[in-house]
Amino acid sequence: MERNPMWACFISFLLLLNMANCVEEEVKTTLISFLEKLSSSNGQQNNTTFWTQDTDPCKDSWEGVVCDPSKEHVRSLLLDRHNFSGTLDAAMLCKLQPLSDYLTVLSVDGNNISGGIAFEVGNCTHLTHLIVSGNQLSGGLPSSLAMLNNLKRLDISNNNFSGELPNLSRISGLNVFFAQNNHLSGQIPRFDFSNLARFNVSFNNFSGPIPYVGGHFFADSFIGNPELCGNPLPKNCSSLALDEKTEETEESKDGPSKDQILMYSGYAALGLIVVLFVIFKLCKRKKTEKKVDSVCDLEATHNVTDKSSIVSSEYKGGLSKSELSGTSESGLASQSLIVVARPVADDLKFEDLLRAPAELLGRGKNGSLYKVVLDNGMVVVVKRLKDWTSSSHEFKQRMERLNQVKHSIVLPHLAFYTSKQEKLLVYEYQHNGSLFKLLHGTPKSKAFDWTKRLGLAAAVADALAYMHQELGEDGIAHGNLKSSNILLNINMEPCISEYGITAIDDQNSSSFAGSVDAGAPDAFKTDVYAFGVILLELLTGKLVKSDGVDLTDWVQSVVREEWTGEVFDRFLISEYASEERMVNLLQVAIKCINRSAEARPSMNQVSLVINSIKEEEEKSLIYEA
Repeated sequence: MERNPMWACFISFLLLLNMANCVEEEVKTTLISFLEKLSSSNGQQNNTTFWTQDTDPCKDSWEGVVCDPSKEHVRSLLLDRHNFSGTLDAAMLCKLQPLSDYLTVLSVDGNNISGGIAFEVGNCTHLTHLIVSGNQLSGGLPSSLAMLNNLKRLDISNNNFSGELPNLSRISGLNVFFAQNNHLSGQIPRFDFSNLARFNVSFNNFSGPIPYVGGHFFADSFIGNPELCGNPLPKNCSSLALDEKTEETEESKDGPSKDQILMYSGYAALGLIVVLFVIFKLCKRKKTEKKVDSVCDLEATHNVTDKSSIVSSEYKGGLSKSELSGTSESGLASQSLIVVARPVADDLKFEDLLRAPAELLGRGKNGSLYKVVLDNGMVVVVKRLKDWTSSSHEFKQRMERLNQVKHSIVLPHLAFYTSKQEKLLVYEYQHNGSLFKLLHGTPKSKAFDWTKRLGLAAAVADALAYMHQELGEDGIAHGNLKSSNILLNINMEPCISEYGITAIDDQNSSSFAGSVDAGAPDAFKTDVYAFGVILLELLTGKLVKSDGVDLTDWVQSVVREEWTGEVFDRFLISEYASEERMVNLLQVAIKCINRSAEARPSMNQVSLVINSIKEEEEKSLIYEA
């Protein structure tokens, strides 16, 4: 009898310990009420989802609820495509601190929910994913969305939202924003487009000029807004600018104000400083030209004798008039440079390329590559093609066709030049090098982990699948795909360079077994093989050829011996990358490098499989979070 109090204390302690590891009763009650409102307007809960007060969201694995590893806090609500037809009471979730402090993902995509988004959503400051697409939500968007500083993905597409967008540009980490198919109006805020991986505001009522997107997005992200103008849409904003100028003229009829006089005086002073600076630079440049030796192309140094036709350069290599055009008539040369990227390269002239300092970056089977710094500070890359024996007309047709087919991952050419003697392509310079350099030229970076490699593979696969589909009838494949031709832009995102510039008549030029000419129908299978090799580089971290050993042969021999784990990059293993998903990607690579071109999958099939692997990876990260 004396031990009963001790037993009672012990049992009470166990009960308290058990309660401490469960989700609080207030959180359960709030979640159940939230679901009742979400399920239907009459409060009847959806029969397919079972959230009850006598169970625990984490321990009993409520459908659509993801908790932290300790099973104490709700981290994600994944309620997509449950046929809900009620309202989204975000205020109920975000007012309750035990929920708002831990909730990172709220997704209700593909239901039939009506109403709007409450202002209190701004209290859920830990949200990284807010996905409400594919519903009947309406009204204006709350300004409190701009307070969600941790938000990475915001998807409000395919609803009935109206009014102006909040200033979401304040969310520095936002990398996906979808708002297409709504009734939003006003001007588009100045997002950090360099940080956004995906963006779409098409089919709304936006108006005015599009903010500068820096070539990261194309017209399909903005179409369906009749009052929207500016690059990348074909509709320019000249009429808008003219109206503004007319208003300024009307205001100026009453004479300049005191503020205007001060402003104009400042402009005059600034202009004088600029003129003096230009004079100083010209004088300095003239002195430099006297000191620096004339430079010609490194391939033709010993053949050039006419020093007057060679442009001085600060670098070891350079481009010369005699070498590039075969003529000294600058007028003709200027007309021959065909600019296709407007307005980015509107002012680019052939003579600019001749005058500018040029640095030889390298030579490949398709020609030489130069880095050129223009007078206006713009840095471009000039590809000088070799062994292109087909006519200038055919070359021009191909370049114009490539300009019509654009993808955000495929680096477009800014301009091209064609004559009987020379064929040149001008690209925007990418400052972060290539995938080859990232994998093989520098120590392994923690920033380039498994998730990043898988994301890069998916992005490149998507782009190639798109290009193959669009250019299938033209027979234009990449033709020379390799890790050194996958460049990295300022945000370390992939850019496929030199698409489609393998010579039309370059028969059997590829070193890949079973592959064919880049202009033939099966050339697309050559790209598939080459992509498979890139996948192997990503998975193994090894060179394509090392000490006479071919990477594809080595991988297949290791897999045959059932030592698959030995294939993967030690760096990925040390970072605890998912071996299951690495094996799945390896299987894709092995199918791509099949020696029989007919047995290889299409890039569309490859893209679908890699994206499914990527989705599994993203889901696992959400659950781990």
